[in-house]
Amino acid sequence: MMSSALESSAVSNDIEPTGEALKGQEGSIPQLDTLISHLVAAKRSLSSINHAWRANEIVTAARSALEESVIVSARTSFLRRGLNNQLRLLRSVRSEVEEISLRGRSEFAGVLKDLDAADARLRKTLGLLQETIVHSSFRPSGEDQKSLHDFVDERGVDELHAALRASIDRTNAAQAELDSSNYAFDDELQSIKQALGNYREVTKLASSRSSSSSSPSASSSSLPSLSSMPSMLHSLEMHAQEMANLLESLVRHFDFCVTAVKHTEGGGAAAQTITGDMPAGVNVSGGGGPNIEEEINAHLNAPLDPLSESGYLEMVNVLMKDAAEAEDVVLEIQDRIGEMESVLESINGRRDTLLSVYNATTDVFGHISLLASARLPGYIAQAHNFTSVWNEEHDRINGGLADLSDLNALYDGFLEAYDSLILEVSRRKHVRQRVEKVLRDAKHKLDQLYEEDVNAREAFRVEQGDYLPSDIWPGIGREPMRIEFRRILGGSLKNVDGEPSEANDNSSVQPSGDQRPATAEEDTADGEVIPDLPKSLFEQALARLEARSKQVA
Repeated sequence: MMSSALESSAVSNDIEPTGEALKGQEGSIPQLDTLISHLVAAKRSLSSINHAWRANEIVTAARSALEESVIVSARTSFLRRGLNNQLRLLRSVRSEVEEISLRGRSEFAGVLKDLDAADARLRKTLGLLQETIVHSSFRPSGEDQKSLHDFVDERGVDELHAALRASIDRTNAAQAELDSSNYAFDDELQSIKQALGNYREVTKLASSRSSSSSSPSASSSSLPSLSSMPSMLHSLEMHAQEMANLLESLVRHFDFCVTAVKHTEGGGAAAQTITGDMPAGVNVSGGGGPNIEEEINAHLNAPLDPLSESGYLEMVNVLMKDAAEAEDVVLEIQDRIGEMESVLESINGRRDTLLSVYNATTDVFGHISLLASARLPGYIAQAHNFTSVWNEEHDRINGGLADLSDLNALYDGFLEAYDSLILEVSRRKHVRQRVEKVLRDAKHKLDQLYEEDVNAREAFRVEQGDYLPSDIWPGIGREPMRIEFRRILGGSLKNVDGEPSEANDNSSVQPSGDQRPATAEEDTADGEVIPDLPKSLFEQALARLEARSKQVA
C-alpha cells in the first residue's frame, strides 16, 4: 500500500515550475487548501506512532512472558514428576504408622482379654476359698469359724494387680499419644489433600483453557502447550515490523505533503505552522530502523530543492493518490495493534495459567516440605516410642499373666489339698479302726493263752507238786508272763533321704500354727488326734475331687 509514494522519491526536482506552465494546468492541480487539508490529515495519521510504540511494548512483554512461561513450565514439570513419589511416600509412612497402631491395639486387646480371663479364674478360686469353711474339728476349740481364704495372704495378688495396672496404664498412655500423633498426621494430610484439590482444580481449568484455545488436534495435556507461543511471538514481531513499515510510508506521505505545500505559492508559511508541533518520535522499527522524529525534522528543516513542472505535477498526483490510501494504512495499523493486543492477551493468559499451576504445585510441595522437615520425624518417632513401650509392657504383662495362672493353680491346689485332707482323715480313721481291731483280737487271744497256761500250771502243781521238792526249779511255781500294749507318739515323717520332712513354707498359703490339745483319754493313748468329721463332708470332698479329675481329663 502507498508504494507509489516510495517510488515517487526518485522524481526529478532540478527544474523549477514556471507560472505559465502551472497556469495552463490549473484545472488539474489541487488548490492550496486541498493540499493543506491533506497535510493536516497526514500529520494526524502520524499519531499512529503511539501504536508503533505500543507494538514495541507488546513484543517486549510477549518475549518476557514467553521466557517466564518456559521457566515456569520447566519447574512445574520437574515438581510434578516428583509429586506422586512424595505423596506415595507419605501415604506409605501413614499406612505403616497406622499398621503399628492397629497391631499394637489388637495385641493389647488380646492380652487384656487373657488377663480378664485369668483374673476371673483367680477371683472364682478365691471365692471358692471363701465359701469353703474349715471344719471345726481341725481347729482349736472355741476358735471363730474360718474359711480357707483366711489362710491365704492376698498381698501378692494385690501387688501383682498393681503391677499389671501400671503396665496397662503406661500402654494406654502410649497408645493415646500415638493416636494423638496420628490425628495430627491426618490433619496434615488433610491440609495436603485440600492443596491437592486446589491443584487439581487449577490443573483442570488450565487443561480446559488449553483445549479451548488450541486446535482440535492439540494435545489434552494438563499443562498449556508452549509449542504455539514462539509462533505467536513471531507473529507479533512480524506485525510490529509491518507497522513500522506502514508508519514509514505515512512519514513519506507526510513528507510529500510538506514538500507539495511548500512548493505551492503561499504554502510555505502554512506548512511551517502546521508542522510546528509534531508528535514525539520513537524508534518504531522492529529491526532497529531510523528515528522518525529525526527523519521528519530533517525533511522540515531541509531547504527546498528545485523542482520541475513535470516533477511537481507527478508529486502532486502521487500525493493525491496516497492521500486516498492513508486512512486505510491507519486502519490497518489499528487492526494490527488490535490483533497484537489479542495475541498478547492470549500469551499472558497462558503464562498466568502456567503460573497458577506452578503456584498450586508449589503450595502442595510447601505443605509436604513443612510436614517432612518439621513434623513427620515426630510422627515416626512417636510410632517407634509406642512400639518400644508396648514391647516392654507386653513382656511384663505376659509375666504377670503367668503369675496369675500360677497363683490360681496354687489356690486351686489348696482347695484340692483341703478335700484330700478330708479324705486323708477318713483314711487315717479307717486305719486306726483296723489297728484297734487287731489290738482287741490279739489281746483276746493272749488272754486266752494266759488263762490256759495258768490252768495248766495249776493242774500240774496239784498232780505233781507233792512229789517234787520245792527247790528243784525255782520257776516251777511262777505264773505265766503277761503282755501289755503301749501306745507310742509318732514322730515326723521321713523324706526319701531319711531326713524329717519340713512343713511347706508358702507365702500365699499360711497353715495355722495352733494345735488342738488332746483330750485326757487321747493323751493317755498315743497323743494323735484324728478329727471326727461327718460322713457328708467326706462325700462332698470326694465329689469335688472326682469333678476336678474329669475336668483335667
